[in-house]
Amino acid sequence: MPNWLANTLRIILAAALPVVLVLTNVRLLLTPLYINWEYNLPNFPADFYGFTTEDRLAYSRIALDYLLNDAGIEYLGDQNIPDDKIANPDFSRRYNEMYNGRELKHMLDVKNVVKAALAVWRVCGMLVVGAVVALGWGVETRPLLRSGLLIGSGATLGLLIALGLFIVFGFDAFFVLFHRVFFTGDTWLFRWSDTLIRLFPEKFWFDIFVWLAGGTLAEAAAIGAAAWWWLKAQ
Repeated sequence: MPNWLANTLRIILAAALPVVLVLTNVRLLLTPLYINWEYNLPNFPADFYGFTTEDRLAYSRIALDYLLNDAGIEYLGDQNIPDDKIANPDFSRRYNEMYNGRELKHMLDVKNVVKAALAVWRVCGMLVVGAVVALGWGVETRPLLRSGLLIGSGATLGLLIALGLFIVFGFDAFFVLFHRVFFTGDTWLFRWSDTLIRLFPEKFWFDIFVWLAGGTLAEAAAIGAAAWWWLKAQ
């Protein structure tokens, strides 16, 4: 393999690895298994407006399905809930609609972000796998594989340690910054009585980001250790 190609693959590996690790954990969290676990935590806040755990599980599954399928926003716009589950009917929530217009706009924005993130995940995943296979194939390029993995895992550790500290000690500021980076306007601001807040309160998002940071840190540490100890002997 030419030196320029091997070094290019090392750079691609180092740059794409943090992205792949973070987005792999994002995809793992976008599952009914995680939602079921989260809602059944003993300290998960109850909904004062009447959603039971069973309601939350059912309605959140609909929202999750929307984020991962190819349906339009009408998939959520056509959803209804019983009269006794509506906390604050208004002019934008007609005929027992589950979501008002503001919530639907935000969910459409979220779906676009999720689709873009998963597309990036797939591309970066193929790049990482391709670089690992290509660099690991020949004995002469394995030191570059080791270097790329160490740099990528080290960058991930540094980024996620900083992110984890930000989440733990300044979650409110982090949450606002996150939405300002990925969304335009203020469609992500809701009333306490809105369905999205009732399904996904702040505790839900705090736990999501903690698991995201912790899981990615563990994976990066494992990859870095493997690159340091195993590939060193190759």
